[in-house]
Amino acid sequence: MTDEPQVTVVDNPEESRFEVRVDGTLAGFAVYDTDPGTVYFVHTEVFDEYAGQGLAGQLAKAALGMVRDAGDKIVPLCPYIRAYVRKHSPEYDDLLLRPVSEA
Repeated sequence: MTDEPQVTVVDNPEESRFEVRVDGTLAGFAVYDTDPGTVYFVHTEVFDEYAGQGLAGQLAKAALGMVRDAGDKIVPLCPYIRAYVRKHSPEYDDLLLRPVSEA
């Protein structure tokens, strides 16, 4: 038995967001809008009580993986997702509907 918290990321399409949960409790989310074949990430947030645990990165990685598995493209309007994709280039470059500008 381990004391490590159980971290899960799920898509909640009813709320238009990917959610990160710690031991079943909502710890943060990445809000999105969609068009057919495209996911627009608009806001990512991890609650203060969960800050500094790497949850935003886990959320981004899992959400981008789910988008890839669905065969969709992304537009990272959210500063966090945009920075994450840029930091992990070229791993996620194939997901971009258009290149992320340096601005």
